[in-house]
Amino acid sequence: MGWVTSGALVDTFGRTATDLRVSLTDRCNLRCSYCMPPEGLDWMPDEQTLTDDEVVRLIRIGVEQLGIREVRFTGGEPLVRRGLVDIVRRTAALEPRPETSLTTNALGLSRTAQALAEAGLDRVNVSLDTIRREDFLEITRRDRLADVVAGLEAAKAAGLGPVKINAVLLRGINDDQAPELLRWCLQRGYELRFIEQMPLDAQHQWSRDKMVTADEILTSLEREFVLEPAEEPRGSAPAEKFLVDGGPATVGVIASVTRPFCGDCDRVRLTADGQVRNCLFAREESDLRKALRGGASDEEIADRWRAAMITKRPGHGIDDVTFLQPTRPMSAIGG
Repeated sequence: MGWVTSGALVDTFGRTATDLRVSLTDRCNLRCSYCMPPEGLDWMPDEQTLTDDEVVRLIRIGVEQLGIREVRFTGGEPLVRRGLVDIVRRTAALEPRPETSLTTNALGLSRTAQALAEAGLDRVNVSLDTIRREDFLEITRRDRLADVVAGLEAAKAAGLGPVKINAVLLRGINDDQAPELLRWCLQRGYELRFIEQMPLDAQHQWSRDKMVTADEILTSLEREFVLEPAEEPRGSAPAEKFLVDGGPATVGVIASVTRPFCGDCDRVRLTADGQVRNCLFAREESDLRKALRGGASDEEIADRWRAAMITKRPGHGIDDVTFLQPTRPMSAIGG
């Protein structure tokens, strides 16, 4: 069975979504300051959350009928979803087999990495903003750095590579730590990508003047490393890659705000309660859960999903004076 091209998830600007981000839960065991308040959020009621069978059915429709080639599981924190390993196993068994990955904070990954690899997970992306214990505690409000480090080591040992690390620099906390973090990753064979802080916090306190920009990050790194653009074409990948000290190691910068890559976007998102989001910053959603639970056929659900792509805008509009943050925070959308 080959990849679907007709009936794919195409928007009015000619972009085709082949990369599906599936949020498995809005819950998280960290409280990162740029994502949620110290006391946490009101979690989604269980009856609103898709069941394991519903999640797998939507992924199957995406793969078999809509041309989805990559499936990334996100959250909240996907490791807190009890059915994660089974969902991965059933996803990896689909034909044609999609590439599978996991975006995680790595708490608990030391216990689950091997099972996830055996279930068919291909690789992991781990969120880690600092390797200093006191700063990790300040950012995440939890003293769990050692658990993240153990999770990273377990992922590498299980063959979930390349192990990628996503880091956000916060002004006044870790904005001077880019070279330190890169050196730490180079020593361990992890692939580091810095991400500009995006307006997706539950508190709506993001401001552009507080954000550490891609240019600032690169300037900081170039004080200690020689960087040159990697020759490989970026395509729809969000990260601009640079060879470090002549390579082969690279570092990436995802400049979602200052150098948006919306024109090549190939992503679509499914929230934990079964809503399609055609952009991380979309303010509209399309409900597939209602169709699922109302007895709709696979074909009817596929048609609804295709229709949801028609409203996708040309860009996220962060630079527009009329820009409004999504009502849902990152933890409820999925990264």
